[in-house]
Amino acid sequence: MVKAMEPERLFSFTWHPYAVDPKMDYSAEPQTLVEFRLEKTAQGTLLLVTESGFDGIPAGRRAEAFLRNDGGWAEQTKNIERYVAEKP
Repeated sequence: MVKAMEPERLFSFTWHPYAVDPKMDYSAEPQTLVEFRLEKTAQGTLLLVTESGFDGIPAGRRAEAFLRNDGGWAEQTKNIERYVAEKP
């Protein structure tokens, strides 16, 4: 669910992290908050990606969800960097 959208500054949403098992119902679990923030710098624009709220994820899923999302966001930031480099 989209939580905030401020053009050229912030986009945030909540979701169920690493909710990939089709046999599981994740709807009762707390969601994490993902934020994309843009900040102007002397060199251009800085993209900050944060995801918070893992402490609410059930202990049996927390470490795996954190690990998978950490890797996923690292890959997505590379994709964004590549896109920006190609579209100046």
